[in-house]
Amino acid sequence: MPVGRDQQAFKGGLHMTTVTNGDLISIHYRGTLDDGTEFDNSYTRNQTIDFVVGNGQMIKGFELAVYGMEEGDKKSVTIEPENAYGNINPEAIKVFPRTSFPQDMPIEIGGTVEARTEDGRSHPARIANVKDDGIAVDFNHPLAGKTLSFDIELVKIQNQQIQNQQ
Repeated sequence: MPVGRDQQAFKGGLHMTTVTNGDLISIHYRGTLDDGTEFDNSYTRNQTIDFVVGNGQMIKGFELAVYGMEEGDKKSVTIEPENAYGNINPEAIKVFPRTSFPQDMPIEIGGTVEARTEDGRSHPARIANVKDDGIAVDFNHPLAGKTLSFDIELVKIQNQQIQNQQ
């Protein structure tokens, strides 16, 4: 894995810089599932996503895919669950009594609920199953267990390396 600004390439006689650890980059991407369903697309939002490579802001497989790219490069990658949002964790599916939910709240499989952690943070979850004895709520990331495909375009590499600033 490249770690220094020394990683440079020559393309058509021009001196090109490649993505390395600590670079702030701007990318466009389109993300799809195995069946072709699009789950995200920065082009449709007409806004790049900017992140510092190596800071853990992106899923591991996506971050690994951008190393060595040059401005203007495009590539397609497939990322297995282990390098994306992980496999489905059965322990992240919890059953709550119906009385834990407001009486007027519609309870439908696939519906989204907001849960609060002990420290008051909000966490979205999906209703996985509804039975007489309770409601199963899935706290896994919605893309957990899924293989993801991305079409990535590197729009810009900032000319500075940003190390973990704290």
